[in-house]
Amino acid sequence: MANVNMSSGRKALLSKLATNDGHAENSPYFDGWKAYERNPFDASRNPDGVIQMGLAENQLCFDLIQEWLINNPQASICTAEGVDMFKDTAIFQDYHGLPEFRNAVAKFMGQVRRGVGKFNPDRIVMSGGATGAHELISFCLADRGDAILVPTPYYPGFDRDLCWRTGAQLLPVVCDSSNGFKVTREALEAAYIEAKEANIRVRALLITNPSNPLGTVLDRKTLRDIVSFINEKNIHLICDEIYSATVFGSQPSFISISEIIEEDQEICNHDLIHIIYSLSKDLGFPGFRVGIVYSYNDKVVECARKMSSFGLVSSQTQHLISSLLSDDEFVEKFLSESAKRLENRHQTFTDGLAQVGIRCLQSNAGLFVWMDLSHLLREKSFLAETDLWRIIINEVKLNVSPGSSFHCSEPGWFRVCIANMDEPTVEIALKRIRAFVVKGENAVVAPAKKKQCWQSQNTKLRLSFSFRKMDDLMMMSPHSPIPQSPLVQART
Repeated sequence: MANVNMSSGRKALLSKLATNDGHAENSPYFDGWKAYERNPFDASRNPDGVIQMGLAENQLCFDLIQEWLINNPQASICTAEGVDMFKDTAIFQDYHGLPEFRNAVAKFMGQVRRGVGKFNPDRIVMSGGATGAHELISFCLADRGDAILVPTPYYPGFDRDLCWRTGAQLLPVVCDSSNGFKVTREALEAAYIEAKEANIRVRALLITNPSNPLGTVLDRKTLRDIVSFINEKNIHLICDEIYSATVFGSQPSFISISEIIEEDQEICNHDLIHIIYSLSKDLGFPGFRVGIVYSYNDKVVECARKMSSFGLVSSQTQHLISSLLSDDEFVEKFLSESAKRLENRHQTFTDGLAQVGIRCLQSNAGLFVWMDLSHLLREKSFLAETDLWRIIINEVKLNVSPGSSFHCSEPGWFRVCIANMDEPTVEIALKRIRAFVVKGENAVVAPAKKKQCWQSQNTKLRLSFSFRKMDDLMMMSPHSPIPQSPLVQART
């Protein structure tokens, strides 16, 4: 039914595409954002607010960026030192991108991958962030109704990014915790056969490496199996590698798909391989909207470059980024220090969770942990997971994302982002979690009819939580609705 403009009484006459639910905003993932927007935590102004742990943002190294900017004022056209470049940067630029920008990004992609993968600047296509890059590659590869396979669990925004305006569809490759959610050839085959039996044409496989939300990296054998699979089926492989510089620790190391196909030139038809990259996670620049499609297929590069005019990166941003990434000494220092800080933050958080018996999937990448709260569910169901998530959001005041929103095959898993806040906020979040668990363990047995109760698998007690009576750390605060869609701010 068409929308009605209440102010004029006339039909708004919006398109079906614009008004369908393909944006995927109606999910717990985005509901958590709304809860945060209504009542955001602030250490001084709103200490009882919701802490944002649903945002995969890297804020751990901005001091290094700021120091570089102070020492290199000529990199910005908005300074006295750089103003001479203002005119040349501000006038029209073609959608190939500034040569120095493409050169710098190609070089940086190689540095992140330890110099193993080689990247040609002429294959770099710009887009408005990873979101735009995913839609662009979906537009190039799939017709309306075609399918793209994707292993579970996967980033909730993929449903919007690759499908909403293109008409493509995502089909899950079901993975589970028995092997750490590792994708297998058997799972790929099962999903492909299921699609064929439903008369759905499969055009591509999408993988994220490192994984969002798992924080794990794909090993060499798995990558080779994947390449063999897509080569055999003659479908495309889309490799989301936007977290490639968030890997910490010596092992396992990140292996790019570029390394796999360069190791063995005969392993796959290169025309089937496409990499999605951005600077949102590795450098912490989501606001700059720097997305990259890197394709080994000449026709895809040509088509994508035409489409990129709908979401170009501003020439001012290109100018600054090219200057920053051309500083080899800075890039080396940044990548090293970022890995150390991510490792320390990861260790601090997982140790804090372990103190109260909460385990996380073993990982060494990403800006988050994959937390297992299945032992707190009243039953092993996604309904019980949702009930638990609502308590965490509304009463513990933490915006964490339930596994169901990531299409996880098992209830009880939650993604918790850990790199978008300072150390004091991390400690507050951990205190809230610990208080939540301790309160549950000490809770009085409650009637079974209570909705906010669940069966602990360890104690076999039916527990009831009433956080309104907890200490000041758990006290509720009035909500003041903010009518701003979280889709405006949500990052991968």
